[in-house]
Amino acid sequence: MTKRFGFTLAEILITLGIIGVVGAITIPSLVANYQERSYNTTATVFERKLGEALKVMNTQSTLAGFASTEDFIEELSKHFKITKICQNDELMECFEETVFWGGGETPKTVDMAKVKRAKHFGKEEWQQTNVVGVQFANGVSALIAYNKDAQQDPTSNQIVTLTGTSNGKSASVNLGTDALAILYDTNGAKSPNQSNKDLRSLNVTQLGLSCLVDINGVCVTTKPQVPTPHVWNACDANGKTTNPDDLAFMKQYGITYCMSSAIGTSDYWAGAVKLCGGKNKMANLEQLAKIAAYTYNTSSIGAKKDISDVTFDATKAAEFGLTSSGLSIWASEGDSARGVYGRIFNSTNTKLQSGIYRSSSTRRAICIDE
Repeated sequence: MTKRFGFTLAEILITLGIIGVVGAITIPSLVANYQERSYNTTATVFERKLGEALKVMNTQSTLAGFASTEDFIEELSKHFKITKICQNDELMECFEETVFWGGGETPKTVDMAKVKRAKHFGKEEWQQTNVVGVQFANGVSALIAYNKDAQQDPTSNQIVTLTGTSNGKSASVNLGTDALAILYDTNGAKSPNQSNKDLRSLNVTQLGLSCLVDINGVCVTTKPQVPTPHVWNACDANGKTTNPDDLAFMKQYGITYCMSSAIGTSDYWAGAVKLCGGKNKMANLEQLAKIAAYTYNTSSIGAKKDISDVTFDATKAAEFGLTSSGLSIWASEGDSARGVYGRIFNSTNTKLQSGIYRSSSTRRAICIDE
């Protein structure tokens, strides 16, 4: 009789178990490696096409000179096929509402609905041009900010440089131009929407607001600080000046009046405006009221309203650097030749202050982001 050899049921089950364990260990790694290669390939192709488009625009002298991001994208669409453009007030129709930005195990969660202007890409000096959303024909979605002061040189080959090699072709793009900052997603709306994976960028150094703490929707960026006073060169009693340096300072920081020479020359309020980078980045009365409501654990209060019989919450105040009660904070409003507004944070009340002399050295500035 011929003997037949085979596997027992136990042996088969053990073998299947081993295969399952090996698969559980290796398959996720294989999938992750495949996804990474897919992201990298898409990014390489996209950046090469973008680089080629920018090179053509530079050669044709159409890389610089636009008044807005919108105008720039209109020209870019002639060289790189775009299927959808989302204006600044509808960006989320082109891009995800939440992304994960930065390296490490726990990247920062960014609310993209608050990314509106070039400064939210870390481009503070770009005169705050709008961010505009774009969807390209190859499936890549992007947010783009344009620099109105961008330079071009039609004879230069350094506007875009292609570096590294992949399959004999340049593997990455380095923008030698400051014309744009772009955040793009290699697979559109699909997850994970995380930097260094499907989410990539060029010329983006920051993403989102730079809040020290968010208080009732007010993005506080600095602790209360006593500013260095600004010294005016020639300001008359009406808060007017013809001095070129004075006029340049007022234009740069959005100040309407210099401080009357009848008060003095050391203007702490103007110093606070400079510290924050402009009046629009300094807490106004409404924002100070929201901060006060949070600090005193009370309901929202009016911008010019006083509140009594409340208790200063030192723990909450410490979150934004207000270390003790009895301190006064400058407001951005009340830009006159003599006095401006402020708000004082006492132990049992908070009050509006009006007509504060701009020469006062005891008040602090709180800076905000929009």
